[in-house]
Amino acid sequence: MTAYEPPGGPGTEEFDAVVLAGGAARRLGGADKPAVRVGGRALLDRVLAACAGAGATVVVADPRPTARPVRWARENPPGGGPLAALDAGLRHTTAPYVLVLSADLPFLDEETVRRLLDGLREGAGTTDGVLVTDPDGRDQPLVAAYRAEALRRELARLAVEHGGPTGLPLRRLTAGLRLTRITDPVASFDCDTWDDIAAARARIREHGHVLDEWISAVKDELGIDLDVDRTELLDLARDAAHNVARPAAPLTTFLVGYAAAKAGGGPEAVTEAARKAVALALRWSDEDTSDGEPGAEADAASGPETAPDAG
Repeated sequence: MTAYEPPGGPGTEEFDAVVLAGGAARRLGGADKPAVRVGGRALLDRVLAACAGAGATVVVADPRPTARPVRWARENPPGGGPLAALDAGLRHTTAPYVLVLSADLPFLDEETVRRLLDGLREGAGTTDGVLVTDPDGRDQPLVAAYRAEALRRELARLAVEHGGPTGLPLRRLTAGLRLTRITDPVASFDCDTWDDIAAARARIREHGHVLDEWISAVKDELGIDLDVDRTELLDLARDAAHNVARPAAPLTTFLVGYAAAKAGGGPEAVTEAARKAVALALRWSDEDTSDGEPGAEADAASGPETAPDAG
């Protein structure tokens, strides 16, 4: 997708995002890791969905199709390491806060992003960054939110001391920052090996995750961004199947979606269309339990018809 300018113009957004997606993936045999699919979606697209609220999202890698619009950047020379990639991506941001993410986080979500940014706001004046730690307590500097000014300050210092960021490890930068840590063992799960990929694919098919994962995948595939009330739609499908016929369930949910789109879209439109469809299904079912045609009850109440007297 093409680059874009968010509403309000550059510099008015609270946070931008820099996603590092250009690694060699040696432990995956050199596979194109950002394109590896988990739950039907590329790993990169899953990360982009989590930072959808960013004013600008910069992906440091060679351009490729993505589910959401991004800006592309590349370190010079390519393959200069994560610090060089971060430096290249940061040059395309303007917001005061910057999410810094790797492209192999299948379970990162918007809630974790909010936690990182909230920690940064609450630590105003005392914190340069908030990062996630993994289950073993190790820092994950590529699952983090930083003050852009602090990143630029440390990158400038490293440029003076080492002539530039190429080849330097990320810890050279984070060592000079005041950091706050949050624990999130799910969001910190990254995919370095094929065993990690297999574990991620297995997890999303577990009973407690599969429907949310499927809905997210469909929304990305169709290019829609709509909060879906899963319970509401499942109840609608149940009522249509029970009160009408089993095949009515998928057909009715499709028609409700179509009607909601014609009404302007949005959760309210879906709720109203679903309400009308459920009421119709109940009226349909009620007809099966009536005593007869309309007016039969009145006829029965009037008693048997009396034959006229003869003669």
